Amino acid sequence: MKKRVLGKDLEVSAVGLGCMGMSHAYGPAADKEEMAELLSRAVELGYTFFDTAEVYGTPDNPHDNEELLGKALKPYRDQIVLASKCGIRFNETSDAVNKPLIPDGRPETVKKSVEGSLRRLRTDHLDLYYIHRIDRNIPIEETAGAMKELIEAGKITHWGISEADEATIRRAHAVCPVTAVQNRYSMMYRDYEALFPVLEELQIGFVAFSPLANGFLTAKYNKESKFEKETDYRSAMPQFTPEAIDKNQEMIRYITDMADQKNATPAQLSLAWMMTKKPWIVPIPGTREYGRLLENAQAAEVELTEQEIKDIDQMLDTVPMSEVFGGSKVESK
Repeated sequence: MKKRVLGKDLEVSAVGLGCMGMSHAYGPAADKEEMAELLSRAVELGYTFFDTAEVYGTPDNPHDNEELLGKALKPYRDQIVLASKCGIRFNETSDAVNKPLIPDGRPETVKKSVEGSLRRLRTDHLDLYYIHRIDRNIPIEETAGAMKELIEAGKITHWGISEADEATIRRAHAVCPVTAVQNRYSMMYRDYEALFPVLEELQIGFVAFSPLANGFLTAKYNKESKFEKETDYRSAMPQFTPEAIDKNQEMIRYITDMADQKNATPAQLSLAWMMTKKPWIVPIPGTREYGRLLENAQAAEVELTEQEIKDIDQMLDTVPMSEVFGGSKVESK
């Protein structure tokens, strides 16, 4: 697979693998042996960028995903870039399927969390470590200072921020250079395109999570699609309602028709669209299936012209579009 560079020097595969869905938010956790095999095959396909977090798990095993990756990817550790995150916990008193998040950006939390992640991921360092959400009660400079100490100690080599705005990025970057910002981004959620100028200015990479709008842009869902209400976030996402399926038909038809012209799939077109925009954008779609893993990897080979990107953007600006899931609610402590 082609490579891209995040920040000044973190080389990763052009498409990364978001591993959350193997353990969290997309139904019950998948079989570990099957997912270990899938992760091994991902390495064979050229994936070198694997994304997890300390909270990607289940109530019974909150750290399921890091443990899965630690065991499955240990044989390939020197070939890959491992990214994890700290700084949130779920409000377990909520009965929502996508429970509210409680951020914690205290330096002591960051330093304690990295030790657990290193142990579970069976490594002596993380290549990229994010603060998972911004804690408005803690100055970002304090969190950035803790990350700087972890870099100096050799426990991480790069750090990043997830779901951050421009002011926060600038303040954090002034304390310790930020390598990547990981924000929600897809054809259905383009709010953070406003950040592109500052990311270019500061030489910070953009890691796009939910790049297929939680799978909706694969064009494989319809009114008959069913989701486990207790464990699958899609059961509560607005883009998957019957009304949204109808409202989004024109957009899906456009994407499907253009993908056919490119001998690609709608998912590949969606990923190629964002990768063509900037050379420092890296999507991290997730999957539990080898076919999807291969399909997403091959998106790096789909070529779009500048005019085609403009045409797609114009379509997205003008066709009817439903609401799309914008993330779990963030609560203060």
